[in-house]
Amino acid sequence: MATTTKIRPRALVRACGGPRYAVALAVDALGTGLLRPFLLLYGVTVLRLSAPVTGVAMTVGVVVGLVCMPAVGRWLDRGAHSTVVAASMLVRVLGVALLLAAPAGHVWLFATAALFLGIGNQAWPAAHAALVATVAHGRERDAALAGGRALRNAGLGVGALLATACLAGGATALRVLAAVTGLACLAAAALAWSVHLRAHPAAAPAEGGPGGPGGPAPRMRALLAANVVYVFCLNVPEIALPMVLVTQLHASPVWSAAIFVANTVLVVTLQVPVTVLMSRFARRTVLTLAGVVLAASYLGFLAATSLGHGWGAPAVAAVSVVCTVGEIIYAGSATALVTALAPARLLGRALARFQLSTGIGLAVSPAVITALASHGSAALWGSLTAATLLSASAVAAEQDRGTRLGDCRRERRSGPNTAPPELFGGNARKHQGGSRGGYGRHV
Repeated sequence: MATTTKIRPRALVRACGGPRYAVALAVDALGTGLLRPFLLLYGVTVLRLSAPVTGVAMTVGVVVGLVCMPAVGRWLDRGAHSTVVAASMLVRVLGVALLLAAPAGHVWLFATAALFLGIGNQAWPAAHAALVATVAHGRERDAALAGGRALRNAGLGVGALLATACLAGGATALRVLAAVTGLACLAAAALAWSVHLRAHPAAAPAEGGPGGPGGPAPRMRALLAANVVYVFCLNVPEIALPMVLVTQLHASPVWSAAIFVANTVLVVTLQVPVTVLMSRFARRTVLTLAGVVLAASYLGFLAATSLGHGWGAPAVAAVSVVCTVGEIIYAGSATALVTALAPARLLGRALARFQLSTGIGLAVSPAVITALASHGSAALWGSLTAATLLSASAVAAEQDRGTRLGDCRRERRSGPNTAPPELFGGNARKHQGGSRGGYGRHV
């Protein structure tokens, strides 16, 4: 077993795709943060649309955008990973251009813009994961994926703060923010394309058995179904907690804002260290643990809301830290598990299917959360707890079936059995041999 105490930032940047690609991620995230949280406000304030119509148009755009994922997966499997990343950013540029060109009251042009923005937002995660998988391998890849998520959350947070400071300018400020978003996405696309990273999965030698690069794609049915439920944790700080704090506990909106900021800061600072810490365990085991932690936090929210006005809001804020830790563990293991299970020649399609399940979860979770909350705290948090524990059980049960199908062998081939020395510094103890030895040995 390897124990790591220090992460080398330069090596982590190289594993994420290199300095130029890291700059592209930062610029894209910063620009996206300027507009993405305020797209509804743009439709209402600038285009003079009603809030319900704007919300429906945005939802339709996200859902229809999911239809593109199979095509994105096939494109990725042809090897042009940096090109697909750049294309996902350019699609958002087109969406911003349509926003700026849309006249007041033109709902269909706004809906089309939301569609292009949705396509870009849905395609980017799978394309980014495929690109990182081209550069890094094994547990180095897991840390690189975690680093990319931390960087993106930091950029989104800074962009949202800058946009909030500019909102006093009204409709004119929103148009300027949209224009800056388009320019940022355009610059990020140029940087990402210039990396010229291309995989050649078809050239990989086919190994015997289902675990080799030439083997069949893993079904991952339980994993994909469970992911739809796991994804609900991403909308808990943005939807569930503000609704509970304001409508049930009658707390100040400041509590909601503080929880959201704390969630962002924790993700940015802890995503990589926690992912590295969890790398001593099998990825599927870590994903199961994430479900248990999330379920425990949901029970904690149920207990906190029972305290009523006064102690309820501080208790909810405290439990939100546990929920964020569960989110960090989930985010650090889920995509990494998919990249470890999928054969190189089918990695793009596997990531596209995973992103499809993520998009479905993000699309339905607001409606499900609000519907459950209307029946009380017990219905909301009790249902989320039961569904998450059931999903965690399904992920764990699929491990036994995956062992017989060769999924464990597939992950063992995904990387070295020791901590990558170029990425991790400090004290690293390498245990050679044995059934529990090293990195990347278990699903």
